Amino acid sequence: MITPEFMAIWVAWLMAGGSPGPATMGIAGTAMSAGRRPALAFALGILAGSASWGIAAALGLSAVMLANAWVFEVLRYAGATYLGWLALKALKRAAHSGEGAKLGSGFNGGFVTLFTKGTAIHLTNPKAILSWGAIYAIVAPADATPATLFGYFGLLYAGSAMIFLGYAVLFSSERIVRGYGKAQRWFDIAFAGFFGFASFKILTARLQ
Repeated sequence: MITPEFMAIWVAWLMAGGSPGPATMGIAGTAMSAGRRPALAFALGILAGSASWGIAAALGLSAVMLANAWVFEVLRYAGATYLGWLALKALKRAAHSGEGAKLGSGFNGGFVTLFTKGTAIHLTNPKAILSWGAIYAIVAPADATPATLFGYFGLLYAGSAMIFLGYAVLFSSERIVRGYGKAQRWFDIAFAGFFGFASFKILTARLQ
């Protein structure tokens, strides 16, 4: 199952997962503004959402959902609305930030709240299940058994866990948090621009 070709795809999967996106930016913002534990809770929520899409794709549910475009339309508008709301919040913080302002480019709340918010970001991104479905189509043979598919799921999911949990640890380091505190307004503007762009891309994406 683990071939040189699969390892190349696995590395590409890691690079794609680590590139800026709603999940990674949300983890980074939470880590810098609220600390390591909240960021880990948020990252675990994202991983739960990723697992949901990965298992759904392994079970063949992605094909069923693609045949019912209205499901993706609901997810598309829900995800775009949520990311747009995050962009507006970041802009509001940037407009009111100054000396003595609290760090706030991330997500706040207890473990359950942050876990739920992380899960929501991933579940409302319809491209997540398309990514899982596409990767299975690439790496798995046509006659792949469920055991083979879930073996691939485990390896790919482990890579996602490394990326998302790594972001939580990396961006909660003291040096990065100090830098964030000194340039909070610019971070907020960057977060607002990115979440706004992500909202636009999801809203205008062609899913088929």
